[in-house]
Amino acid sequence: MIESGMLTFILIAVGFILLLIFFYYVPFLLWVSAKVSGVNVSLLQLFLMRIRNVPPPILVRALIEGHKAGLEIKLDALEAHYLAGGHVERVVHALVSASKANIDLSFQMATAIDLAGRDVFEAVQMSVNPKVIDTPPVAAVAKDGIQLIAKARVTVRASIKQLVGGAGEETILARVGEGIVSSIGSNESHKAVLENPDTISKLVLKKGLDAGTAFEILSIDIADIDIGKNIGAQLQMDQAQADKNIAQAKAEERRAMAVALEQEMIAKAQEARAKVIEAEAEVPKAMAQAFISGNLGIMDYYKMKNIEADTSMRENIAKPKK
Repeated sequence: MIESGMLTFILIAVGFILLLIFFYYVPFLLWVSAKVSGVNVSLLQLFLMRIRNVPPPILVRALIEGHKAGLEIKLDALEAHYLAGGHVERVVHALVSASKANIDLSFQMATAIDLAGRDVFEAVQMSVNPKVIDTPPVAAVAKDGIQLIAKARVTVRASIKQLVGGAGEETILARVGEGIVSSIGSNESHKAVLENPDTISKLVLKKGLDAGTAFEILSIDIADIDIGKNIGAQLQMDQAQADKNIAQAKAEERRAMAVALEQEMIAKAQEARAKVIEAEAEVPKAMAQAFISGNLGIMDYYKMKNIEADTSMRENIAKPKK
């Protein structure tokens, strides 16, 4: 009796496990839900999806959503997109939103955008509801040398056709910043910019900055303009300081050359004085030799001394008195 009860329990357990395995690989309830919703899908397709490690609930729910929205989406296309690493639910959400908003978005385009790494559903929402992007402060200098710091608000709308391969928001911000710098720099005075800031947005908007991007620029509005530094005056001050340093360097060079020349003249004078002293030292020897040889007499010597004394007296008289 006990063995018969144990056998019955085992059979019930095995049957329950087999039933769970069957309903896992053959999602019967999901098939019923699809049939009730009007989606044509077979149990064999659901079973094969399990074999290929594709979750049937995600694809079936996406098919039901598309069918209710009036879209014709094939199960094989959804499965191929899932196996390629795409987001099936996001693509179907985008297709339904685009259909309701009368936006021309095909299944091939939506899957391509999704596989490109962009959020196709967010792109459709941005196409319906434009997005406002605030640019960081952009500093530019007018021709009069005054710096202006401008902030702009760029209203963009996603361009569905350019989402694949189109540049992102960073490119838009960079181009708008460049346009603001160019526009301010072309003005003769900063006062003209402050009086008519809309000229900046009009000039920038005419340049077609959205070319090659995933967005369409609807408007560019200057939100704020502040006055920065007087760059022109600062540059003039820096130039004057540089000229001053150059002049000082040249003056120091000339002074050094004058000092070197003076030192050279002093050295030459000392050399000449040394030669004079050396020559004067030879005079007594010459006189002694003249005395010995008889070429110089005592009276000649006295006359020479008198001449020297007379010359010295004249020099002392000629010197100015202190």
